[in-house]
Amino acid sequence: MKRIKASFDEMLANTSPAIQQEVAIEFAISNRIHELMIKRGLSKLQFAQALGKRPSEVTKWLSGQHNFTIRTLSLLSSFFGESLVDVKSVGG
Repeated sequence: MKRIKASFDEMLANTSPAIQQEVAIEFAISNRIHELMIKRGLSKLQFAQALGKRPSEVTKWLSGQHNFTIRTLSLLSSFFGESLVDVKSVGG
């Protein structure tokens, strides 16, 4: 396990701060979506159906590796009635 952690730490050290920030934001958004789904008691399938999306798309959103458009963020914020992104805190 120590070797895996060391390899991960090495990879992280070689990643630019901009990429690290991008990944952090992607995961923060996916975590927020997951929290709001749980709050509403929605499964991935129910959530996808409510938005007219495929479950595979919701899976991508929850993976932490999806590049969200402003349109999608707005759709999700509107659906949940809560903001997914606090623009003041993004990037800093």
